[in-house]
Amino acid sequence: MAKWPCKTGDVRCPCPVSCPESRKRRSTHDQCPCFVRPLKPSDENRWRALFREYRALYQLEESEEVVARVWGWFMASGHECQAPVAESPDGIVAIGHYRRFARPSTGTVGLWLDDLFTAPEARNIGAARAMIQRLTELAGAEGHSVVRWITAQDNHQAQGLYEQVPVRARWLTYDAAPAPVPASGQETR
Repeated sequence: MAKWPCKTGDVRCPCPVSCPESRKRRSTHDQCPCFVRPLKPSDENRWRALFREYRALYQLEESEEVVARVWGWFMASGHECQAPVAESPDGIVAIGHYRRFARPSTGTVGLWLDDLFTAPEARNIGAARAMIQRLTELAGAEGHSVVRWITAQDNHQAQGLYEQVPVRARWLTYDAAPAPVPASGQETR
């Protein structure tokens, strides 16, 4: 599970809490009712529900095998993927999944936000903004060079937030399918 620089483990971002580190990080969003914290085993049912909704949003095939596998990653100590959640007084309203990645061109390490999803009924309360803020703070505390993510070209609601927070990268993203494994005895070039 994620280790936050904060000693309490529960850090309101950007909302103030009793933690001295959090008080130092106030922003203009002091009305945000959410705080961001690491995923806990007791969050399993809500995380699974939100992850299924996230997958449905991107029209991914339903797969309880995938949901179980990814939950297992987050519960395994030492797995590269981490999963903070944004919690409001009503419970968990957003999930995020991130990992560290090497950047050979700059000789640095960044944080890659693989997934960010806010429950539809909780959108526009600051949960996604709080999640991004928390990850930028974590990147700063760990000395990383960037927090990076992608979104679908047609995800206009998310882009509305993203255009306010980071700098849009100049890089395009491409996907290539893995090559088939050659039959035994065939040579590859």
